[in-house]
Amino acid sequence: MTAADELEDFYDKTVTIRTLLGSDAWGDQWKETANVRCFLDETRTLVRDGAGAEVISETTLTGPPDTAALYTPGSEVILPTRTANVIKAGVADPGLLDLPAHVEVALT
Repeated sequence: MTAADELEDFYDKTVTIRTLLGSDAWGDQWKETANVRCFLDETRTLVRDGAGAEVISETTLTGPPDTAALYTPGSEVILPTRTANVIKAGVADPGLLDLPAHVEVALT
């Protein structure tokens, strides 16, 4: 079993991600990716966004590290119960440690 597979059993939810690609004269441009497996923690947390402002995150999403590029700030994540926006995302890379890498996403 590889380190990436170690967390697979915990990914008990699937979400749809509408990745914000940018904006132009026609408005926001999105790319939709369905059935992304993840784990959701519905604990309210105070986090800092990309500009350093303190904001409240209602949900932390944990998923496979190869999905990190989908979670650009402002993207929408369609959860089982609601739609949330990405505040920030980052990959937890264990480096030389024998621990599984994963992406952590703070959502509104």
